[in-house]
Amino acid sequence: MTIAANLKDIRQQIEAACRRCGRDSRDVRLVAVSKKKPAAAIEAAFMAGQKLFGESYVQEFCDKQEQIDQPLEWHFIGGLQSNKVKYLRGRTALIHSVDRLSLAREISRQWQKIGQRADILLQFNLGREASKSGADENQALELARAVSELPGLQIRGLMTLPPWDEEPERVRPYFRRLRELAGEIEAAGLPDVRMEELSMGMSHDFEVAIEEGATLIRVGTAIFGARD
Repeated sequence: MTIAANLKDIRQQIEAACRRCGRDSRDVRLVAVSKKKPAAAIEAAFMAGQKLFGESYVQEFCDKQEQIDQPLEWHFIGGLQSNKVKYLRGRTALIHSVDRLSLAREISRQWQKIGQRADILLQFNLGREASKSGADENQALELARAVSELPGLQIRGLMTLPPWDEEPERVRPYFRRLRELAGEIEAAGLPDVRMEELSMGMSHDFEVAIEEGATLIRVGTAIFGARD
């Protein structure tokens, strides 16, 4: 199948998932995960109506952004080292992967240099997997409170990458927990903290994520095919 056909199929699945749980499909945005895919594939997706793309590697993202002359919305979704933040400065609409105060401080510092504010999501490792980034949920309020005090950025929601399972129903509890965590943070009434985005769900489990409240689903393989 072509990228355009894949996108059409995914949009239909999003619509169906929203109907099942009584949500408006306009409240769910598809992030096309284009890491390790060429600029030509991104261009093809754009021509098929996709405007929002997610990249995971700083250098690759910068290279592609310079190659593509289209009005795309770029999100950074991968693990981020503090010393690489300066390369993203002013170039991303949303950073999904803020999992520690030191990283938030550097984002704040870099965006203040250009007089802008960075929109970020706090990432939590709900499965407590050593191989994955993400803060501990037990420190959620403490982290959100500390980050909220920094100038130059705004927390707009949460992100998680649950343990892999071929059966989507078995990861539902992780998606539900992220939604609950967002509610707990929102109830704290922290300044400049808005729990309006939940970034969760990938190619094989995004329908369950939508049923549990996802507003951003990160889909790569189902759009572009397997990565090398």
